[in-house]
Amino acid sequence: MSALLHSDHQALQGTWEQTALEDSGVLNPIDGHSAPGALTTLSGDCFEVRTTSGEVLLAGRFSLDSSTSPKSITWVDAIGEDAGKQLPASYRLDGDVFVFIAADEGMPRPTVFSTGPGQTMRTFVRRR
Repeated sequence: MSALLHSDHQALQGTWEQTALEDSGVLNPIDGHSAPGALTTLSGDCFEVRTTSGEVLLAGRFSLDSSTSPKSITWVDAIGEDAGKQLPASYRLDGDVFVFIAADEGMPRPTVFSTGPGQTMRTFVRRR
């Protein structure tokens, strides 16, 4: 594992609160994978999204490749409509702000942080 990859992987560990969502070009649509105040926790190579009351909305695994430009992340949901699918994504990590844009399985990995059809972008801040 490269030092940069290890550094990003370590920096992503912990709990994040979603602050913005863009889906297929629509800002902040109704979203079945998060809820107001929902928290995403990254632990090792696993992720989990929970409501403020503790209900699990989404869970799965992720892998990073910080050698690409933009940096790459692949999400694999363990539950829900995308369970088992590899969702290609790109990410930005700037201190306590984490942004990723993901495409549906089989689509090219997004390279611009603006959504088109079949793409979802989420913005998070670190929860302390």
